[in-house]
Amino acid sequence: MNSERFVIDTNIFILRVNDRLAELLPRGEIICSVITEIELLSFPALTSAEEILLRSTLARVAVYGIDQDIKEEAIRLRRQSRLKLPDAIIAATALCHQAVLVTNDNELQKVPGLKSQSLAVRQ
Repeated sequence: MNSERFVIDTNIFILRVNDRLAELLPRGEIICSVITEIELLSFPALTSAEEILLRSTLARVAVYGIDQDIKEEAIRLRRQSRLKLPDAIIAATALCHQAVLVTNDNELQKVPGLKSQSLAVRQ
């Protein structure tokens, strides 16, 4: 059975860094870019408890690195859409892995050819 793949953008992790994140995400294979991992874990105001929770969450998803295909797609996206480099790499990861990008970033949702969806969260 093929399940749909979802690349989770950094802003989704930041939006809701708690145990409810898993229940809010779509059903399917959940992955993220190494860029998301770096952005999350390098946040200067990250507390020890938040870091532990993030590392635990990241350990449960596949974290994809930057291969040649992602690199070339990120270059194309930066030229075409003028995305910031981290956003271009995250979008390229979704495109190269035929995944839906879960993001609340309006600019990423406008990228031609990129399937995306937002995640509305009630506080």
